[in-house]
Amino acid sequence: MSNIIKVKTGSPFEDMASYSRLVAVDDWIYVSNTAGRNPDTKEINEDIIQQTNQVFSNIERALASVDSSLADVVMSRVFIQNPDDTATVMEVVGSKFRGIDPATTVTCPPLGSTIYKVELEVTAYRNASKRSVTRINLAST
Repeated sequence: MSNIIKVKTGSPFEDMASYSRLVAVDDWIYVSNTAGRNPDTKEINEDIIQQTNQVFSNIERALASVDSSLADVVMSRVFIQNPDDTATVMEVVGSKFRGIDPATTVTCPPLGSTIYKVELEVTAYRNASKRSVTRINLAST
């Protein structure tokens, strides 16, 4: 039988919309689309880099609650409000995922509020970082 863990952060949005920040089903971990609101101050920094770093901090906190980390992420979905911010956001994403190299989707849809400049959703597999990885490069040499 599968073990299911549902993590709530206390966000009023989670209660209003009846969702969990994170759901773990055995070793599969699904983190909901996460914005850059600081959970302690409830503030959102207007700076795109600071907001992106806060998004990662929020995700790392959720993953840690189920004994996981960014190193276990196998898929990320990046949502950027303004297409002009894509290079800046992806530079931060690249620094956080350097060497992890998850599959990634990047899109620029309208987000739930104009104060959100970036949101991120991830799927992780617990202890993926401890498993052997075969890397295949399809680029011609």
